[in-house]
Amino acid sequence: MSTIHLCLFLVLCLGADFLQSSSPGILKRQKRRWIINSYSIDEGYKGPFPYVLDQIKIEKTLIYFEISGPGVEAEPRDVLRIDRNTGVITVHRPVDYEIDKSLMVKFRAFDRESHVIDTELGVEILIIDANDNPPKFDRDRYEVSTKEATSQGSELMLLTVTDKDITEKYQLFDFKIVSVHPQPSGLEFYITKRYQTGTISFKGCLDHEKAEKYTIIVEARGQGAGPQLSSSSTVVIHVEDGNNHLPVITGQTGLGRVREGEENVLIKSLQVTDSDTRGTEAWRAKFRIHGDANNHFRISTDPKTNEGLLFVNKAMDYEDGGVKNLTISVENEIPFASCKVVERSAIGLWKVTTGGAAPETLGTSGVQVTVIVEDVNEPPAFKPPQKVVAMAENAEAGKHLETFTAVDPDVASGNTIVYKKGDDPADWVEVDPQTGKITTTKALDRESTFVKDGVYTVTLYAVDNGRPPMTGTATLNIQILDQNDNAPSLAVSAMDMCQSDGRSLANITGLDPDAPPYGGPFTFQLKGTETAGWKLDATQGYSVHLVKEPTVPSGEYELLLDVFDLQGVKASHNLSVTVCTCEDATATPNCRQRRAASSAVGVGALAVVFLCILLLAGLLLLSLLVTCEKKNFPLPYDPAEQVLMRSNTEKPGSDCTVAWPNWVQIPEKQASIPTNKNAGVWEGMHQSANSVDQHYAWNWGSGASSTMNSSQHRNTDSRWNYRTWGGGKRYSTNQNSVRINAVVLSGKLKQRLAALEHPGEELGDYAPCVYAEEGDDAGAGSQLDAISICDASSGPDLDLELDSKFNDLASVCMEMSPGLKLLPNNAL
Repeated sequence: MSTIHLCLFLVLCLGADFLQSSSPGILKRQKRRWIINSYSIDEGYKGPFPYVLDQIKIEKTLIYFEISGPGVEAEPRDVLRIDRNTGVITVHRPVDYEIDKSLMVKFRAFDRESHVIDTELGVEILIIDANDNPPKFDRDRYEVSTKEATSQGSELMLLTVTDKDITEKYQLFDFKIVSVHPQPSGLEFYITKRYQTGTISFKGCLDHEKAEKYTIIVEARGQGAGPQLSSSSTVVIHVEDGNNHLPVITGQTGLGRVREGEENVLIKSLQVTDSDTRGTEAWRAKFRIHGDANNHFRISTDPKTNEGLLFVNKAMDYEDGGVKNLTISVENEIPFASCKVVERSAIGLWKVTTGGAAPETLGTSGVQVTVIVEDVNEPPAFKPPQKVVAMAENAEAGKHLETFTAVDPDVASGNTIVYKKGDDPADWVEVDPQTGKITTTKALDRESTFVKDGVYTVTLYAVDNGRPPMTGTATLNIQILDQNDNAPSLAVSAMDMCQSDGRSLANITGLDPDAPPYGGPFTFQLKGTETAGWKLDATQGYSVHLVKEPTVPSGEYELLLDVFDLQGVKASHNLSVTVCTCEDATATPNCRQRRAASSAVGVGALAVVFLCILLLAGLLLLSLLVTCEKKNFPLPYDPAEQVLMRSNTEKPGSDCTVAWPNWVQIPEKQASIPTNKNAGVWEGMHQSANSVDQHYAWNWGSGASSTMNSSQHRNTDSRWNYRTWGGGKRYSTNQNSVRINAVVLSGKLKQRLAALEHPGEELGDYAPCVYAEEGDDAGAGSQLDAISICDASSGPDLDLELDSKFNDLASVCMEMSPGLKLLPNNAL
């Protein structure tokens, strides 16, 4: 049997060799795979590198070696190398056991001639752990705050340490306090270890006044075989101030006086000292008042100064006592606590004493305060201050309602009290000033607007004669009992209804200001002969429907409707109903609105027509007033200044010829405008012409500007205008239609010329007014003659509406008219 197995093994091997040799593309050849014992590398070896790990030996010559896998070309790289010819394995750098526990590499031996793998070995290289990692704190810095009153032995901070070494013997470590700053006095910190953690505690007493914080350096050092590595961390412990000093009241300020009746008045300030940290709970003071049974006072703490502020919480009465004695104590917001080391011991906690304040120190935290209450004139007090009385409405005047009595709290003052009526909006009551008796002056009306929910309110005053006089107030609420004194009415007495093929409905609502049972529900009845085609769908209720039959034509109807209240009181009302055809039968009827809109449209149309007629009449009137002649513009005139305007025209105009009557002799020789001495005569002639008659007025109009100097006067496009007081006709000199009242003009000219020959007799002491050029022609170089114009009126019959520029313009026309000449006085 064994021979058969050996033969089969040889056949398989030869068959495999034959298949490999028959494949020309495959050079790989493998006879066997060997697994040898594992090698090991010590993690803690620090050098020198490289060193020989081992050598691979194969009983065959003419081969070379290769190695691959982790530690060679895979992570961790460049740890292992093999000599190609000898098979010596060398280690070139350390390996971290905490990362790689072993390295699985492959060794291959190649035939030098055929380059075919002769032998392939898989080797596992083990990494041996070493104590190469120190114990590490989970934080580099710890920070904690604790109360000053914390008891010794309390855990202040938990420390956590880890060691990356996996081997248990290398994970052993211990804690140590390296330093404490500042150096504690009466205090010792220690660490308690529990497996991988430790807690910091202390022995003795914490004192904020000695140190506000402690900085502790702690160390964790390995205790296993090999090097003892360590790490450190910083622990900061803040000591919060505790209440180990009692507050003491050192003084009080304030008058300590209050007037009776006053509230929320500061009367005392109490100063406090406390050695604890300012602004903390151990420093802030809390005051208590003793001996205030009626809670007349309250005290609060000033958050900035820690002073106690004593206020009057409730008004006091001088008659109840003029002096109030109080005791005020003070404490802190947190309880007082103390700690003192009595005995120290190397093992366990120290012996200390703790507790509250000593009994002998408690008395210093209280102080006596005296408050003086000052007497003042207090207002009279009604007892009771409010009363309620019932009275039926419509009762006759003079009914007694109530009597109020007021008492003066100032018993010893001897003041007298007078009663006066306060608020009585309807003026229904009167008050007896001596007794306070209230009676009615009119019948009360429950339905009045001054009554709210059936109650009428009256206020009463009691005034004493003290200094100053004081007033007390009382209130009387009069409940007015209702009576059936109002007949029912209709909410709407006019309504619209639409025509329809069927019946039409309209709502009728009754009203009654009387309260039940004197109001609704109501009873409705249609009366009269005009009710044909009308009826009510119901006769009782607060609202009923008025029904219109389809036979009732459109129009306006007056229906008589009787309404009865619940007690049978009747009221007859005329109900106006308008029936019309509605565009939308479902909409609310609006017959009256449509009629009003139609009327409005008609009035509007008439107004438009009337305005058109007025506009047409105005246009016609304007066309009659407009002429075909050149348009004249009146020269601007200001009595205060007369500026001569420049003209662009050098030759005189042709429309200044005045048509004089035949009886006025005017030579054809050109008249020159007089200057200097004769200027007054010429001006007088114009002044006389301005006083033609009270029924006429002369106006000078010009369509162009004019320029005048001492030698010549020119004007363009000028004319004489003549109008009557009634605004009648208008004439132009171009048409030779100017008519002059010769008699009046002649008389005025004679009178004026005679006055100008003797100027002193008429002008008296009046000085002439001198006018000068103020326009742009001031620098033209021409010198103008002075024009003397008297400010006084020419006569009582002078027409005040004459244009004052008539004189100047007339003189211009006289210069430009060659046939015009001044006549001597006897010629007129």
